Amino acid sequence: MLKKCKKHDDVLFINASEYFEKGKRQNRLRDGKDGQPNDIKKIVECYQFRTEEVRYSRCVNMREIEKNDFNLNISRYVSTAKPEPIIDLKEVHNDLTSLEEKVLTATTNA
Repeated sequence: MLKKCKKHDDVLFINASEYFEKGKRQNRLRDGKDGQPNDIKKIVECYQFRTEEVRYSRCVNMREIEKNDFNLNISRYVSTAKPEPIIDLKEVHNDLTSLEEKVLTATTNA
């Protein structure tokens, strides 16, 4: 939503692309009935209170928008990508070494 008479010198981007219910012909925002999440309330409160939430919303100053050639693509400012899990290579190595020893033991005793 763009407003001409806004009070802030930044832009609030909300990426609610993961907050909906799939429909046959059209997806729908959930209203919180029957124990469902309330997607509409979440969006409205985020906009009203200008809250920032990781992977959902972010206030971006005009300098950053200008630096991005005034590109207002939401995904440029609010990424929904989930971080990759951190793999402990030492633990993986120990597990593989242990499995290799078990295989060796099993094949020599057979």
